[in-house]
Amino acid sequence: MRRSVHRASPVRIVARSFLITILTGAVLLVLPISSAAGRTTNFVDSLFTATSATCVTGLVVTDTAAHWSVFGKIVIMLLIQIGGLGTMTIVTTVMVLLKRKLSLYDSQLIMQSAGATSRGGILGLLRNIFTGTILFELLGAGALATQFVPLFGWRRGIFYSIFHSVSAFCNAGFDILGDFRGGSSLSAFAMNPVVNLTICALIVIGGLGFVVWNDILGSGFRIRKLQVHSKLVLTATGVLIAGGWALFLLFEHDHAFAQFSPWGKALAALFQSVTPRTAGFASVDQATLSESGSFLTIFLMFVGGSPGSTAGGIKTTTMAVVLIGLAASASGSQPTVFRRRIDDETIRTASAVSTIYFFLVLFSTMVICRLEPFPLKDVAFEVVSAVGTVGLSMGITSHLHAAAKLILTFLMYSGRIGGLTAVIILSQGRKTPAVSHPAAKLLIG
Repeated sequence: MRRSVHRASPVRIVARSFLITILTGAVLLVLPISSAAGRTTNFVDSLFTATSATCVTGLVVTDTAAHWSVFGKIVIMLLIQIGGLGTMTIVTTVMVLLKRKLSLYDSQLIMQSAGATSRGGILGLLRNIFTGTILFELLGAGALATQFVPLFGWRRGIFYSIFHSVSAFCNAGFDILGDFRGGSSLSAFAMNPVVNLTICALIVIGGLGFVVWNDILGSGFRIRKLQVHSKLVLTATGVLIAGGWALFLLFEHDHAFAQFSPWGKALAALFQSVTPRTAGFASVDQATLSESGSFLTIFLMFVGGSPGSTAGGIKTTTMAVVLIGLAASASGSQPTVFRRRIDDETIRTASAVSTIYFFLVLFSTMVICRLEPFPLKDVAFEVVSAVGTVGLSMGITSHLHAAAKLILTFLMYSGRIGGLTAVIILSQGRKTPAVSHPAAKLLIG
């Protein structure tokens, strides 16, 4: 008698693959060979760093440049690349290279990992993902090399260029510049247009989503031929970048950008508008932002990038659908976008995702505020940065105790696999009650 083979759902497989990658990375980072001093790193800090890299966040509890050896930095870069592409995307590609035929189950795995909505063209999507990733990262590394090689020499300059190109494209935000010229992250290059615009371009391209790339290529770069999803992603991305740029110019003109020239202020505002979505590089000290600028950064981190991309957050389409649904509800009309109706299930899902992230942020902020002596704004900034897999910080990460670090570790993991995915994993296997209860009449608003 043949026994039925029980297979875990694609959602669970993808979540487990990230967890296995994180734990493997944490074990490697604990080893003495991974630290510059040749000593073991405590497991909580190694786990935090491995989670931050795999979940392409960028929050750090140690100075990446000073603490980790070349081996440790390579491990972090590989974790960023694996986490950005998605572990199942990489595994499935290896299967294709080995000429193994993809089953329906295999296709479901790659769809879940890459954010695809249908089986059609899976192999083409895989090819475009890897070709595009290699192409953009090499182009980004080449552009950065023109600035880094003259400063650091060929060996370090090339390595720094590759590392930061991978980190930017995967929306990770890790840097290995240390306190170069007395600054942190990319603050030493705040007025360098090549570095700023290259990093911005890599962040935006990586945050659009693999499915959008595929659609743009398939349409021959003709906007009218694009699917509704791609049009909504590009529109929402453009509005957030342009709106963020204008507001940061207004809010930070006499605050964080006060020492810059008019051109420098425009460049810094653009970078500050792009990096919360969800890269984590910083050209200015985030602690110097005004209250309005900090709140705007938190909002952009909460929204994040687009579905099926290297970015985190609730996603641009989620925000757009919630706003469209609210407008339709207020006006009593059908929710539509680009002359297409948005179905009720999509609106419910978008509302659920937004609510899940909101309560994760609310509860985690309350708990960490109880555990740590830092102001509410700083803690909220850190929490949203973690769950949005951003990596921007007010500078308190390294001062947190183990319990708070573990909370942020959980948030980074939840943010990478997706808040709704985490709930689905917990709810799978439960039986749906057969009884249908009478509807309740409630007063709302």
